[in-house]
Amino acid sequence: MRILKLSEYINILDKDGLLVEFKGDTTALETDIKGLTFDTRTLTENALFVCKGAHFKAEYLEYAVNNGAAAYVSETLYETDAPALIVSDIRRAMSVLAALFFDNAPEKIVSVGITGTKGKSTTAYYMRAVLDKWLEGENKPKSAVISSIDTYDGVMNFESHLTTPEAIELYRHFNNAVESGISHLTMEVSSQALKYGRVSGINFDVVCFSNIGTDHISPIEHADFEDYYTSKLRIFDSCKCACINTDADHAERTLAAADGKCRIVTYGSHENDTIYCSNVEKRGDSIFFSVRTPEFEREMCITMPGLFNVSNALATIAMCYALGVPEKYVYEGLECARAGGRMQVYKSRDEKIIVIVDYAHNRMSFEALFSSVRIEYPGRDVIAVFGCPGKKAHLRRVDLGEVAAKYCDYIIITEEDSGEEPFESIAADIAANIKGCEYAVLEDRGLAIKKAILEYEAAKRIILLTGKGEETRQKRGTEYIDCPSDVDYTLEFLAEYDGALALN
Repeated sequence: MRILKLSEYINILDKDGLLVEFKGDTTALETDIKGLTFDTRTLTENALFVCKGAHFKAEYLEYAVNNGAAAYVSETLYETDAPALIVSDIRRAMSVLAALFFDNAPEKIVSVGITGTKGKSTTAYYMRAVLDKWLEGENKPKSAVISSIDTYDGVMNFESHLTTPEAIELYRHFNNAVESGISHLTMEVSSQALKYGRVSGINFDVVCFSNIGTDHISPIEHADFEDYYTSKLRIFDSCKCACINTDADHAERTLAAADGKCRIVTYGSHENDTIYCSNVEKRGDSIFFSVRTPEFEREMCITMPGLFNVSNALATIAMCYALGVPEKYVYEGLECARAGGRMQVYKSRDEKIIVIVDYAHNRMSFEALFSSVRIEYPGRDVIAVFGCPGKKAHLRRVDLGEVAAKYCDYIIITEEDSGEEPFESIAADIAANIKGCEYAVLEDRGLAIKKAILEYEAAKRIILLTGKGEETRQKRGTEYIDCPSDVDYTLEFLAEYDGALALN
């Protein structure tokens, strides 16, 4: 972070063709800008305040001006005496301003970006585990991570609600990591972040394009699959090396989009892949597979359940190869890697009930999870507890209802960040796509999980709690409300089940 005059922010916006006009006294041009934010809760003295978002109100700006803002940036001119930087594109402007304010922090750290429809979070945490093993061996601080699960940058450590934050917050995390002496940062990169320029100005050292499926199609996200896919492909415009899954749908098009823009490393089950995988085998609670890379050939092991996680491990191996991480740390990191809220398995004392908590939330992740469970845990009734978010990704309501009905014996539809859309409307959309499977609708997520664990009658059952993982908040209206996580509910109700068992 560096302190510059307001005039320098005006100049950079003008240079990038974003400045429409400056409204204010010329004496304001010499003001030292000491903060940059779009959130009134993080205002500092002489801050540059950004007016953005569908829910923005003029009173937010009034509050900002009365509490430290030296000027504001907006696409709209408001009735205030504060200096105004009027721009043509507020999203692009945020990236430009953040790069200047935080002194191009992303250029000072090794960065890893992961995109795809399924597996971003798990791959990010696999990568983090390997990097931390390596950095520990080098006596360096552990790596930073920005994901849909949580964020750690050396200064801040919190539960996330966005896969990829807005540019100002994103650059702040990079800056915090740099100032904390952190050498590597791994992050998930969403299609929205790529479409709207949240990662503009960041040239990743290595990226991973894991797969592509239909998701995030809605009036407020992507108009259609083509818009979603082409948004994802933009990641190749700002990276030095791309790791691409050749087993994924549309792999040839993905490879063509990266060709000529960056170095390419492929991974998958084809013998000509840079990172080639074969002989996948489940032994006990671990999954083993053979890997051949240009630098080594050996059997690898992951201890997280889910055969589909082999692909996430391969993505990690590919990125580590691109970064030059030694084989020893790749093996050790993958063997112990865990992702909070991903394939977390809990069992009753008599092992008649198995509960899996997982963030699976779209068609691809549901297909992977449910099909893998049927293979790995045969002879059990399968119960799913899930919902869909409000006002976005409308196709999920079709996809999740269809996939769950295909694999399950019983379904409970419940809340999952309904936000500003009535839960009843979301539940009805999901229910309309459940064919040939009994289901119930129960808005309270805790009661839904309780019903699955304590009330469903079957000799042996496996319960899949999807979508929320270890999150401790539900979005209701425009607010995030504190609540127990799926893990908390699981432990509570399994303890109740075990207690009743002990009394009989």
